[in-house]
Amino acid sequence: MIVLEWLFLTIAPCDAAEPWQLGSQDAATPMMQGITDLHHDIFFFLILILVFVSRILVRALWHFHYQKNPIPQRIVHGTTIEILRTIFPSIIPMFIAIPSFALLYSMDEVVVDPAITIKAIGHQWYRTYEYSDYNSSDEQSLTFDSYTIPEDDLEFGQSRLLEVDNRVVVQAKTHLRIIVTPADVPHSWAVPSSGVKCDAVPGRLKSDLYFGTTRRSLLWSVQ
Repeated sequence: MIVLEWLFLTIAPCDAAEPWQLGSQDAATPMMQGITDLHHDIFFFLILILVFVSRILVRALWHFHYQKNPIPQRIVHGTTIEILRTIFPSIIPMFIAIPSFALLYSMDEVVVDPAITIKAIGHQWYRTYEYSDYNSSDEQSLTFDSYTIPEDDLEFGQSRLLEVDNRVVVQAKTHLRIIVTPADVPHSWAVPSSGVKCDAVPGRLKSDLYFGTTRRSLLWSVQ
C-alpha cells in the first residue's frame, strides 16, 4: 500500500518545488514556457561570455608573468581588437532584448473575454476568493476563505506551507482573469508554475492577471 501510494504521488501532476531541484518548475502556461526558454537563451550567452573572458584572463596571466616576460611590451592600441570589443558587446544585448520584449508584451496582453474571473483578497494569514461570474439570485457571489493547513494536521503526501483547506478550482485550457487586492497590508499573489505574480497595495487600484492553463494539474500559489 505504501509503495502504491508513493508511486501515485510521484506520477500525479503536482507543480511544487522538489528537494534538490535545479531550475524552474514544469511550465503550466505558455507564458511560463516563454520565461523558461528566455532563461535558457540568456544562460547560453552567459556561458559564452564566461568562457571567453576566462580564457583571456588565463592567457594574460600566463603570457605576462614576470618570470616569462620580465620586460613587458608597450602596446599603445589595437584597431582590430577595439572594433571587435565594441561591436560584439552591443550585438549580444540585441539577441537578449528582442525575445524579452516580445515576452513582456505577451504578459501584458489583455484577454477580452476570459472564461472565468476570480477575485483574490489577501489577508494577513489567509485569502478570500470570490467567483464573480457566478452570482446567485440574491446578488451575492460565491465567496470562501482559504487557510493554510497547519503542519500538525497534514496528511501523508501533502506539502508543508502550501496545502490549504479550500482550493480554487478552475477549468483547464481556458483563459483566466485574477483580480488581486489586499484587505489590510500589502500582499502578493503568485503561481510559479504559471509564470504570474502580482503585488497588491492597499489604497490602490486592483491589479488584473490574465493567463491560460495548458494542462490539468494542481498548481500552488504563494504570497
